[in-house]
Amino acid sequence: MVRPNDLTLNGAFRGRDWIATQDWQVDEILALLGLASELKQRFRSGEPTLVHPHKTIFLLFFDNSTRTRNSFEAGATQLGAHAHFIDADTSQIAHGETAQDTGVILSRYGHAIAIRHDKIPGEGNAYLREVARWSEKPVINMQCDVDHPCQTLADLMTLREKLGHDLRGRRVAVSWAFTRSYAKPLSVPQGLITLLPRFGMDVVLAHPPEYGLMPDQLELARATAASAGGSFEVVHSMDQAFDGADVVYPKSWGCMDLFRDPESALRLNEAYADWTCTEERMQRTKPASLYMHCLPADRGAEVSDRVIDGPHSVVYDQAENRLHTCKALMAALM
Repeated sequence: MVRPNDLTLNGAFRGRDWIATQDWQVDEILALLGLASELKQRFRSGEPTLVHPHKTIFLLFFDNSTRTRNSFEAGATQLGAHAHFIDADTSQIAHGETAQDTGVILSRYGHAIAIRHDKIPGEGNAYLREVARWSEKPVINMQCDVDHPCQTLADLMTLREKLGHDLRGRRVAVSWAFTRSYAKPLSVPQGLITLLPRFGMDVVLAHPPEYGLMPDQLELARATAASAGGSFEVVHSMDQAFDGADVVYPKSWGCMDLFRDPESALRLNEAYADWTCTEERMQRTKPASLYMHCLPADRGAEVSDRVIDGPHSVVYDQAENRLHTCKALMAALM
């Protein structure tokens, strides 16, 4: 049995920022996943995990959220802490308060700052790192324009639960998918292509020509794959990516050039309405393949109901693991 103080990893990571998975070593990420698994077991058995009584984390949102906000709020409560929700639009940030002032003041009021700032490429990650520069307490990235390290940590936890801890040689198709809703951030696919090759996985990124990711993140994915024994390639066919895949992760993201022009972005999407995850496409994958999505999925566009509600789908397991990985981050960093 792990002693209660071990649920903070004995303070080894206290005060560290969680802004990008690339900022952390593989063995450190595995330690966080081990802690998340322990917290999950204790949650299911009803054991208390009050390792941070009376501590405070500020949750600053520039965008909407369901899983992220609730996993942090519920997780903080289960650790004995309290989460303060801050809507950027109704705070003084909307009137021009700087990242410096926000970082200094909130870090003096509590024990961690978590931020979601993902709408416009080139803004969110820079803002998080500026807050972190001035904050006396750890800053957690709840999703920015570059990475979504809370989501991909939960994705990795789910993959290890379903496929075993040795993921080397597993083929993962990270594919763009059609949506009529809005221009979604680039951060989930970028987070996946830069994290999963570090664990020896063979990652195939598929997208129409107009939907490329940030060049520096593509280079990072290639370099990571080359150094860690995985592989990374880019194709422009969803079918090609799905062929023989162990895991498929089809989701929409926006065209980088059109984030400030949402109407044009949605019109461009319509040109690729056939990029959807169907039962027929799933037949191109391995028989026991996994369908993954960070949610919310655009049913009838990104994916058919028969797939997301079918035997390949592990989306609810992913969503559940958001709670346990967020708790692990708060337990270890605060």
